[in-house]
Amino acid sequence: MTLIKSISGIRGTIGGPAGDTLNPLDIVKFTSAYATLIRKTTKVETGKIVVGRDARISGEMVKNIVCGTLMGMGFDVVDIGLATTPTTEIAVTMEGACGGIIITASHNPRIWNALKLLNEKGEFLNKEEGNEVLRIAEAEDFLYADVDHLGKYVEDNSYDQKHIDMVKALELVDVDAIRKADFRVAFDSVNSVGGVILPKLLEQLGVKTVTGLFTEPTGDFQHNPEPLEKNLGDIKALMQEGNHDIAFVVDPDVDRLALFCEDGTMYGEEYTLVTVADYILQHTPGNTVSNLSSTRALRDVTHKYGQEYAASAVGEVNVVTKMKEVGAVIGGEGNGGVIYPAAHYGRDALVGIALILTYLAKTGLKTSQLRATYPPYCIAKNRIDLTPDTNVDAILAKVKELYKEQEVNDIDGVKIDFPDKWVHLRKSNTEPIIRVYSEAATMEAADQLGKDIMEVVYSMAK
Repeated sequence: MTLIKSISGIRGTIGGPAGDTLNPLDIVKFTSAYATLIRKTTKVETGKIVVGRDARISGEMVKNIVCGTLMGMGFDVVDIGLATTPTTEIAVTMEGACGGIIITASHNPRIWNALKLLNEKGEFLNKEEGNEVLRIAEAEDFLYADVDHLGKYVEDNSYDQKHIDMVKALELVDVDAIRKADFRVAFDSVNSVGGVILPKLLEQLGVKTVTGLFTEPTGDFQHNPEPLEKNLGDIKALMQEGNHDIAFVVDPDVDRLALFCEDGTMYGEEYTLVTVADYILQHTPGNTVSNLSSTRALRDVTHKYGQEYAASAVGEVNVVTKMKEVGAVIGGEGNGGVIYPAAHYGRDALVGIALILTYLAKTGLKTSQLRATYPPYCIAKNRIDLTPDTNVDAILAKVKELYKEQEVNDIDGVKIDFPDKWVHLRKSNTEPIIRVYSEAATMEAADQLGKDIMEVVYSMAK
């Protein structure tokens, strides 16, 4: 089965039988359930829902079904067309809408698509709301509008520019400094909506020399769309030619941002947020947040400025909740997700690009020199495969007890903080596996730490 229903939305491969893949029947049912929840909970009276999509081949089909269903539920649809996830998020608040649906499967391959569900603040539904959508969908507990109360449909293609204007207006974005630095910038937008908006952004930030790879928004991704180094041989080779100062890489919906240095070395996806936080904290004192599986370097940088770092459970909605709780001025995730509340509470690669270019312009450093100013950490990722009858919760409880002399956090699995390294164990909600993330000063040490913990778990499982 490749239809995954969760509190954050519905995701699946295109084609196949109903209930087993992402198909028109399930799209209608889930969209109807979402609209029912919004009708019950929203305090906004406009009756609008914003819909945006990435450039996936299936996007137009899914969009047409989503928009028609929302109209059938009595909502007016504002279709902003090909748009990034953060663009759709800000469109919700700018429109004064009741919510929004983003049609994107993020970094998943081309055969996948998904619906991401937003509330009236342009933020993802929380756990309780997501579970209610699942309940409504399962019960088919929805009521469609009569002919006199059907929703209306409008297209609005102005939001790319509104998003760029918002980014340029941020106090810590200095367009003049970027222009004077005369950067030579490359980017890889993996045949999706980044190819539409990033050239406009860079031009309006004053970057004159721009080289784009895979810019045509066909949805026919020319490489695996997850922005990991193993998938990015083309942009790496381009940077190794030595003709650019920095390269930006985004995923299909442009909420994750990875960087390459001028010499073709990868900056490290974990360090996108660290770099932005370093710049923000120099000008805006305050707390920071990332999830438990993100690099310790953010904590180190935060403490350097005398501020407090807090960790959240994995997942953007959890990061945002923790950021609001502790009043964080910057936060995000180690997958290149930058959340800057001065812009909005959502991961936004455009915000990250503008802030990083400003910081580079003001320091006069090369990209590799800036990267060298941060603590060198490496994260290893492993997994423990167990049998379906294994009591994973009991194993995690034993691990917590075994390492009680260390600093242990159990808000999302079990994370053990040692003085110079950490390991985080999270159980999967869909498979009998435990994901093991570990960080240390070298990849070898990080991997060894993960494997040491894995041996402990395997011995317990026996």
